[in-house]
Amino acid sequence: MRLVMRGGTIVDEEGLRPADVAIEGETITEIGDVAPAVDDRVIDCRGRYVLPGFVDTHSHADGFVEDDSVQESLLKQGVTTAIAGQDGVSYAPGDGSYASEYFAAINGAHPGYSGGGVAAYLASVDGRSRLNFAYLVPAGTVRWEVCGRSRTPADQAQQAAMGRLVEEGMREGAVGLSTGLDYVPGLFASTEEIATLCEPVAAAGGVYVTHMRGGYEANSAAGVEEIVRISALSGARVHISHFHAEAHIVREQLEALSRSGVDATFDAYPYTRGCTLLAMPLLPPELSALPTDAVVGIISDSAERARLRREWFPAVERNASLGPEWPSMITLAHIAAPDFAWAHGLTLESAAVRAGTDAIDLALDLLAASRLQVNAVMAVRHERSDAELGRIFSHPAHMGGSDGIFIGAHPHPRARGTFARYLRQFVRETPIWSWPEAVRHLSAAPAARFGLGRRGRVAPGWVADLIVVDPEVVADTAAYERPLGDAVGIDDVVVAGEPVLADGKLLDSTPGRGLRREPGGE
Repeated sequence: MRLVMRGGTIVDEEGLRPADVAIEGETITEIGDVAPAVDDRVIDCRGRYVLPGFVDTHSHADGFVEDDSVQESLLKQGVTTAIAGQDGVSYAPGDGSYASEYFAAINGAHPGYSGGGVAAYLASVDGRSRLNFAYLVPAGTVRWEVCGRSRTPADQAQQAAMGRLVEEGMREGAVGLSTGLDYVPGLFASTEEIATLCEPVAAAGGVYVTHMRGGYEANSAAGVEEIVRISALSGARVHISHFHAEAHIVREQLEALSRSGVDATFDAYPYTRGCTLLAMPLLPPELSALPTDAVVGIISDSAERARLRREWFPAVERNASLGPEWPSMITLAHIAAPDFAWAHGLTLESAAVRAGTDAIDLALDLLAASRLQVNAVMAVRHERSDAELGRIFSHPAHMGGSDGIFIGAHPHPRARGTFARYLRQFVRETPIWSWPEAVRHLSAAPAARFGLGRRGRVAPGWVADLIVVDPEVVADTAAYERPLGDAVGIDDVVVAGEPVLADGKLLDSTPGRGLRREPGGE
């Protein structure tokens, strides 16, 4: 029995053309005028576009591979593959305990992973999800496995041990290595240490994916300079995570990478504000490196609070991305302590007024009560317009990435809106992409870059990860004020030839898999 997608307009990098699509098993077998047989399943695509499924190049859905609501949100945006293991912290290798502790407010706990490395993580996806997941070996987790909580540079033996873990992860199917150089323990890693870990990545044809050191924006040059050195020492290709800065800075730094001979791409999402752990900007790094119990004890102590107020928080005010008005720039997205549920969606400033305290004491109260499990939407001092974002997205090295975090009562809307917002805002309303260009940025180029096999095209012999888009309707509904709305206009999705979303409703089939890197790609 075949699946026939009938009467739609196919869109891929080659253009738009009316045609039917016939699928047998997981593979597209025919494009053209396909007459369905009596026992064929048919999806009526009239008036809609058939596109290759999107690849979210920066996802924090790592632990949600079996979560129906998360899968639904992703599929309704057209995402059929998410790349997990981001920012240097995730479950594998090891038993997942560090990620479940330090990154609990970002990735959460994985219900099906308790050890076994990259191979086990990818196996935890096979047949248990409606969409695919690829995986980056997280360098911070690797460092944790070898160096523990050490803040000193790794010695030669430790670097060799870490390199072996990365090599094993690449052999088991990882698509690259990730670093999070503003997070613990990645911020303690030297440039040379990272370059050593990138050597097996380069040898395997993978990609070095980095949350750069130093906070992006006006500081981007420093992060890019480090990338140049890492690539020169290791030979690795590079992908920069969530490269957000003024458009001229992004373009200037990409030109600098090109001049230095670095093969670089990047992702950027269609929003200005960010989202991160509340502890990252508000606690000293050496404090964040301690066990959670120790941190909670310290920030609960009145004398220690006075010291932090005196010695640390002036540095928070000097932070170029925040400044003295930082309490008004931080919106509380996830607070694990039920007693503070009332504060979700409020800025620290507003919540402090309601609590009858100040922002410093409230922030420390939230972190202590939640055992550090708090994340927040971070405003920027100068919001960028859609025109400014369009100048970034029009760069040929750009790829789609949401940085989507699904944990929180009032999360960043990027988790549920990113890809539909790309299509609504930047294809239909103020177009900087044609439909074929959207396919290149959101599907074809990422699939090739990360070695995802025969995905990213609508052509015979390619895997049938396909979405059906109403070009006049597709839109995001999530917004900063109402962040939980799912996208509209993508109601039918096929993964590996199996319908997983039909007429806007989830089906029971789970054909998703952990994608192992395939040779070739770009």
